[in-house]
Amino acid sequence: MKRHLSLTPLSREHHGALILARLLQKDAPPYKGLPTEPQGKAEYALDFYRQDLVKHFAREEMILPLLNGVNPELDRMLHVMVEEHGLLHYLFGEIGAAADLVSQLDKLGKTLEKHVRTEEREIFPLIEHSCSPEILNKVAALLQ
Repeated sequence: MKRHLSLTPLSREHHGALILARLLQKDAPPYKGLPTEPQGKAEYALDFYRQDLVKHFAREEMILPLLNGVNPELDRMLHVMVEEHGLLHYLFGEIGAAADLVSQLDKLGKTLEKHVRTEEREIFPLIEHSCSPEILNKVAALLQ
C-alpha cells in the first residue's frame, strides 16, 4: 500500500518489526542469518527491541499531540496503540522470565504482529484520511 510521505519513515520501520514478530512465533520458518533456537531468538529480540523498537514507539508517540482531536475514532485507536506499546514493553521485559520460553516468544511475536498490522491497515489509513495536509506536513517535519 502506498503510504503518505509523512508516515513512510514509520511504515518502513515496521518491516523489521514484522520479521521479528514472525521469527518469534512457534510456526516461524527459518530466516537466513537469523537465529533458529529459542535462546538465540530471545537475544535477537531483546537487541532489536533496545536498538529499534524503543525508538520507534517513542517516534509514534511523539506525533500524538498533532493528531489528538482530529477524529474521535482515531483518538480511540491511538489510545489503544499507546496501551499496546506498554504491553509490548512489558512483554519484552519479561523475556526469559517464564518457564516456557518458546510459548513466551510466541505470545510476544503474535502480539507484535497484530500491533504492527493494526497500525498499517487501520491507524495509518485513518490518519491519512482524517488529517489535513497541514497536519500531515507537521507530522513529516517531526519525523525527519
